[in-house]
Amino acid sequence: MKATILKDSEINEKKNSKTSQDAIINNFAFTLKLNLFNENYIPSNSSRTTTNFANLARGTNRQENLRHTIKMINNRFNSLAKWDNPNNNRYSLELEIVSVAIDIDGSGTTFPSIEILKTYIIDHNTSKRIEGIAGNNFSSYIRDYDFSVLLSEHNKDRDNYSIPDAFGELHGNIFKCFVNSETYKKNFAKPPVICLSVSSNKTYHRSENHHPILGYEYHTNKSSLTEDYFGKMGLKVRYFIPPNSVAPLAFYFVGDLLADYTNLELISTISTMETFQKIYRPEIYNANSVAGLCYNASLKNQDHSLTKIIYDREERTKLGVEQGKFAEEKFIKPYKNILQQWSANFSI
Repeated sequence: MKATILKDSEINEKKNSKTSQDAIINNFAFTLKLNLFNENYIPSNSSRTTTNFANLARGTNRQENLRHTIKMINNRFNSLAKWDNPNNNRYSLELEIVSVAIDIDGSGTTFPSIEILKTYIIDHNTSKRIEGIAGNNFSSYIRDYDFSVLLSEHNKDRDNYSIPDAFGELHGNIFKCFVNSETYKKNFAKPPVICLSVSSNKTYHRSENHHPILGYEYHTNKSSLTEDYFGKMGLKVRYFIPPNSVAPLAFYFVGDLLADYTNLELISTISTMETFQKIYRPEIYNANSVAGLCYNASLKNQDHSLTKIIYDREERTKLGVEQGKFAEEKFIKPYKNILQQWSANFSI
């Protein structure tokens, strides 16, 4: 094999190039902006308009929507935290919207990468404000790009549906980078828990495993694109139907969901996310019948009740495409080379 001899100038050029690349990678930085979710909440310019809480805070009924939502959350919390709570009014929740911006090149220019919710439990008996769970809702412009732009374009001229190579890896690495960052560790005591709706394309079977707060656990043998996507974010999933719920919820987490979080922490997530699901997926979570031993969720279920809260589901779908194109224009294309290199070399 013929040896390749590099001149000193070429060696220095390669060293400088690698040093520059490493500097860019090491300059990835996250900043947080906090905003209370209450009846006076107004979405920031960087919030996705299809995010659960932002969608509620739009239009002429915004304050009424927010007021009803918060009441539903607090009522559900007290119904689950029923010990030493005879009047079902001992607790209320404070919700903090955490907007995460990323600066990938140290220039000070940021892109809104992630938005989550942080819960705080107010115990009116003791006047304590107890830290709850971070995560709950999950919002991401990059996920909009992956599902509404990249996946759609990949299958546009194909006869057989397929998933692009490395689908979700960049998004997953950015999320893992954030959760393992000093910024996250300084602001949150525990890893995040994300709570989503179950899939309407899968069958779930109830097991005998029962948790006093999470309820009965459900299992499924079939994976989904959402599960695979969240798996690349370093998250596992388990399905539970909490007491007096009508359908299981999907809990995405790291570590041990049942051992790592207190009952009050788990209740804060259930009460918050079940409320959002009742509003946005009433066919599943506000159904008039309870999931049985074998369960298939359906958005075509006519036997359900509506909440008083007004939203436009069709508009949310259209806006998802617009938000994906925004991410493509402002983040994916301008930083393509940096992002590809960073993601290919990322490890935790």
